[in-house]
Parts: sequence; structure tokens; C-alpha cells
Amino acid sequence: MSAAELDRAVALLVRQVGHWQQPRWSAPAGGGNVSRADLVHKLVQELANLAADAAGEPRREVPRLPSDLALPDQLRVVAADLALAAPPAPVLAGAVDAVTRTRTTL
Repeated sequence: MSAAELDRAVALLVRQVGHWQQPRWSAPAGGGNVSRADLVHKLVQELANLAADAAGEPRREVPRLPSDLALPDQLRVVAADLALAAPPAPVLAGAVDAVTRTRTTL
């Protein structure tokens, strides 16, 4: 697994949700009881944690911004941070899987 594959998975997810307005973000994700925005924020936090671990830094809470419309940008930033940390291939594979699962659930 490579950083390019992570970038591709993130690009596909961003393409899927990047045009959403607030009502779509607020809708339940995949028949569950969690909003789409909550699900994507959870993914953002997961990737941020992986990036911190790979860089040997402490984990930090990713802030939930006032507008869910910022989630695609937050996702891009934390994915770029993860790629820059150059984690081992299994970590990248797990990140790609998490992005893909989230995309499917949305």
C-alpha cells in the first residue's frame, strides 16, 4: 500500500461528499444512528491519530468546526499529514480501508 493509494481513496470520498450541503451532512449514515458528518469526523480523527503515531507525536483531538462543509478539507489535511509521516505499508493499508469503509457507508 502506498501514499498514492491513500490519496486516491481520499479523493474519491471527497468527490462524493464535497458538494454536499448541511442537510445531507446531517442525515443518518448508512441506515445507522450516526450522522454522515459524525462518521466523516470520526474518520478524520482516526487518520489524525495514525499520523501522530507514525510521526512519534502525541495524539490531539481534531476540532469539530462550526460548519460540516469543512470536513472534506479536514480529511485532505490529515491524510496529507499521514502520508508525510511515511508510516509502514500496513498502516497505510488500514487507512485506505477506513476511508473506503466510510465511503461505502455514506
